[in-house]
Amino acid sequence: MELSRLIAHMMFRAGREVLPDANLIVPVPLHYGRLWYRRFNQAAALSAHISRLSDIEWHPSALERRKRTRPQVGLSRAERANNLQGAFHVPRNRRQLIEGKRILLIDDVLTTGATANACAKALLRAGATDVDVLVFARVVVGA
Repeated sequence: MELSRLIAHMMFRAGREVLPDANLIVPVPLHYGRLWYRRFNQAAALSAHISRLSDIEWHPSALERRKRTRPQVGLSRAERANNLQGAFHVPRNRRQLIEGKRILLIDDVLTTGATANACAKALLRAGATDVDVLVFARVVVGA
């Protein structure tokens, strides 16, 4: 948490191409069980700072993780996608926040893109017009 402000500033600078088009900032959510265990959601902390820096509306609970998934570490690309099947959704009472908006989805690390893809699909199903993803780090395998 101590680094979230610094990392968010770096992400804000790196995201200058996608930030001007965004109407709403949404973090990748944690399952409530994992949030309870960790006590914080790093994507939510980063997205809150980026929202303040950019003056773009932030809604940390627009997207929910309704399925507890096993950790993605060590899973193949296909296993990751399968693990996340049906994990994310936009609750009916929050769809009006998403409909017609360009969403900037925030996460800390992108590995295979399975999580970002699953979140984007849920946001698009809820009526978002577009979803961009901004992350702090990207894992490159075999580089």
